[in-house]
Amino acid sequence: MSNNNYPRLHNATWPGIVGKGPDSEPVIPFDKMLEFTAAAEVDGVKFDGVDVGLLDPHVHLDGGAEEARKLAGKVGAYGLNIGSLVAPVWGTPAMGSKEERAGFVEVIRKTCEFAKQLEKEGVRSYGVIRIDSASSPESWSADPAGNTRLIAQTFREACDVAADYGEKLAAEGEICWGGMHSWRAMLETLEAVDRPNIGFQADMSHTFLYLLGYNAPQDRILPEDFKWEDREALTEGLKKLTAALRPWTIDFHVAQNDGTVFGSGSHDKTGRHCLATDPNGKLDIAHDAGFWLRDEKGELTKAVKHICWDGCMFPNEIMTQQKTWNDILAALIEVRKLHGWNA
Repeated sequence: MSNNNYPRLHNATWPGIVGKGPDSEPVIPFDKMLEFTAAAEVDGVKFDGVDVGLLDPHVHLDGGAEEARKLAGKVGAYGLNIGSLVAPVWGTPAMGSKEERAGFVEVIRKTCEFAKQLEKEGVRSYGVIRIDSASSPESWSADPAGNTRLIAQTFREACDVAADYGEKLAAEGEICWGGMHSWRAMLETLEAVDRPNIGFQADMSHTFLYLLGYNAPQDRILPEDFKWEDREALTEGLKKLTAALRPWTIDFHVAQNDGTVFGSGSHDKTGRHCLATDPNGKLDIAHDAGFWLRDEKGELTKAVKHICWDGCMFPNEIMTQQKTWNDILAALIEVRKLHGWNA
């Protein structure tokens, strides 16, 4: 078991939904995602918990306290914890109409209520609520300054609601979200929110695309003529990226990326999640996680109590093999060996 070591090791459940559905492969049921997570084991170490997307058909947010108790029972039966929660804000864009923005804040209120019920049930004691702008980079680019102000205003209102519940909101750094699609745009949005309970969710795959300037060539960090064999330049790029966003980071996803974008189903193209063992992966996962988990002096920030693997848009054939989840757990264990601590 994982005993008293930090950070705790979590698996994500929403990859069973994201990129799936009628226009792609079938959704993988929540119970199956939970079973694979609970069954994973490497040298006696198992996952400590799961991060959960409050997304239909896995979880019905409008089910309220009853749905939260049901979820807590399922997860708790496996001896697992629940960490961060993904708020289903899509359809209520943060830079949309007054009604849409009010809808965004209402989703956050419902998510916070759900989170408090999970705490009452004894399955959640750490983690954040993940948000994004629910808006495309194309729509944002019509008025960058004005739309960033709208997103910040919506996020501020959401933060104020979350603060009443003792929750923190983490904005996901992903190239498919307007106002969050580059490292510089993300930083400007976070600074504009100006609330103590807003932070950044760093996903090693999604943030990797910030280096290459997808959807924002002007914010590219690596040189245009960069070659993948130039590890020194890649290291310097990662240092610049993390120096800007590490101070904001309150949620962390371990992941691999091969330097390309990918989308499936209705999901826009974003940083491709690769298997931990992918020979085309450009990251040294355990080593490069340290750019996010340690400060410029090399000291552990201890800003997160758990780390999570997010493997969205893997084919179902891959996701329904137990070996996949054992390999992922092994990667998380290696991250903790280099950057963990004992309670």
